[in-house]
Amino acid sequence: MSAADQRTRVLVIRLGALGDFVLSTGPFAAIRRHHADAYVTLLTTAPFADFARACPFFDEVWVDRRPALWQIGGWLGLRKRLRGAGFARVYDLQTSDRSGFYYRLLGPDPRPEWSGIVRGCSHPHRDPARDHIHTIERQQGQLADAGIASVPPPDLSWVAADTGRFALDGRYALLVPGGAPHRPAKRWPVANYLALAQRLAARGTTPVVIGGPGETGIGADIARACERARDLTGQTSFTEIIALARDASLAVGNDTGPIHLIASAGCPSVVLFSDASDPALTAPRAPAGAPEVTVLRRNSLAALEVDVVERSAVKFLSG
Repeated sequence: MSAADQRTRVLVIRLGALGDFVLSTGPFAAIRRHHADAYVTLLTTAPFADFARACPFFDEVWVDRRPALWQIGGWLGLRKRLRGAGFARVYDLQTSDRSGFYYRLLGPDPRPEWSGIVRGCSHPHRDPARDHIHTIERQQGQLADAGIASVPPPDLSWVAADTGRFALDGRYALLVPGGAPHRPAKRWPVANYLALAQRLAARGTTPVVIGGPGETGIGADIARACERARDLTGQTSFTEIIALARDASLAVGNDTGPIHLIASAGCPSVVLFSDASDPALTAPRAPAGAPEVTVLRRNSLAALEVDVVERSAVKFLSG
């Protein structure tokens, strides 16, 4: 029997999305500290697996293939794996219908201790207001009900990445104009990002556009219209975004995953919200000692003027 097999086994469930994953890094650290001698496994989804494996909080990372309802073989395989691991405790930080179903998959034998909200679990989060508080305070309360009293804020201090290949010299600002394709109401108009990029360039600051492969068209449009702008859409890993954020003068972005990475890295950030999401529940948080995240909100982001965003952004520029 290996040394890992002899250790108490703990499972953490956090499937996504990126912003939620970042906000869970404080709980990850708290669970790791509380179970210092345990073998801690994370169950997550493929987009976050490499990032999670770089974390210092887990001994192992499992990828949830998220079987569809009709994929009986997938469910049976997941059940076998969960039951066979012999977990003593599970921290369900996802607290979704899917992760709650995983609790039921572990029956009918005696289930492990379970921190979450599924009916019948051993350590339920009992706060009736949990759906109306920020993710950080909600997870702190959940872990307190499971016996973990101290939970730090999001922790990205462990991230290391070399961004030299991007050859960014001088002062630069990160722009995050993208977001989930199925939620267009969370996006500030691209024309406004272009106008902001031109104004930042006029102040001697290089606009650097960040985003996934789906935002490459946006980044290219901004770079074509603003000579000083750099288009890095589709080119950066999560860890590279964090490293870029540490050296950036400021960031402006929609309510989307990369802005959580950037703000949690300590970069002065202005985050734009419409009524499609609530900053009281999901706004990025800055680490201790960094400027607080500036939230600008309008019912429709089309009504948020470039002048307003520029004034909030340039306060972080010096010289």
